[in-house]
Amino acid sequence: YEKMIKQLSKFALIVIFLANIQQVNAQIDSTLFFKVKQVVEDSKKIYAPDGRTKIVSLVESDLANKKFLIETTETEAAKNIEQNLLHSGAQFKITLLPDASVAEKTQAVINLSVANLRTKPSHAAEMATQALLGAKVDILQKNGGDFRIRTAEGYIAWIPTSSVVPMTAAEAKDYSNKPKVIFTSDFGKATSAANPTSQRISDLVYGDILITNSKTLAFEGKTYIEISYPDGRIGYIDAADAMPLADWYKAKSQSTTTTILESAKTMMGLPYLWGGTSSKGVDCSGFTKTAYFMNGFIIPRDASQQVNHGDVIDILDAEGNFDPKKALANLKPADLLFFAAGKNTN
Repeated sequence: YEKMIKQLSKFALIVIFLANIQQVNAQIDSTLFFKVKQVVEDSKKIYAPDGRTKIVSLVESDLANKKFLIETTETEAAKNIEQNLLHSGAQFKITLLPDASVAEKTQAVINLSVANLRTKPSHAAEMATQALLGAKVDILQKNGGDFRIRTAEGYIAWIPTSSVVPMTAAEAKDYSNKPKVIFTSDFGKATSAANPTSQRISDLVYGDILITNSKTLAFEGKTYIEISYPDGRIGYIDAADAMPLADWYKAKSQSTTTTILESAKTMMGLPYLWGGTSSKGVDCSGFTKTAYFMNGFIIPRDASQQVNHGDVIDILDAEGNFDPKKALANLKPADLLFFAAGKNTN
């Protein structure tokens, strides 16, 4: 019995010793993890404070092997992280986006009348924003059936691969040089023939851009333009619903506060849609973004981004509270007014 007790005691001591080693290793692993995490977070604050437009992220951690995967869109952030982790003992890999998953096709053109962009690569994820047919975007990454893309205003989100046509830099340049038309009616469609009763190829909304093939056909007193989509599909649209993109740009260069307000009024009655920036539905900042886009201006996507751009208008008193007299004197039509609540201000 005494012999058995001694053996059990030795076994218990071994177990305690091994447990202590595991605890020490766990502490070392944990310390290293928090070191890497802190370096990434510090770099993020400097180079990517707004995660909607720039990325600095720790995406994978293998504590057992001290391996870490970091991704970023910012070259300077990658340099900063590498410098700060060089002697940390961590085995880290920094992926600069766009990464190898998209190969040489780092650009794309939207191929749907309105494409929905989401916060994660999933149809069930929150809708972040929308992009219109013909818009050029950057492809940063591929994950299964989704691309992570960056829009013209710099917004980064995920989109199904079927919603875009990926292109190389040379292909994107060729696309840019082709003559185009912009759809100017709120809603419409492209058909397979110059006949409104022929099969529909897709619906169209204001702001959609299509390649024009410089071919027109007449049917029952109407003129139809032959167009093509980014993926090469051929269709026909009523000439009254579109205008040459170059002419639209020229007209919009003369935009005034009046035309911006007129564009805003065309969206009266549209449904509220979280993430919406099209005539199919808008949210609050999508409404203002679209009103300005209709006049040739690209402004940031979200209200919290829009408020930090443009010229600040003085509407506050000495204590920082809203001053109605200043507001009436200084605000002009088409200015954007942002509302916020706080404990120390009204």
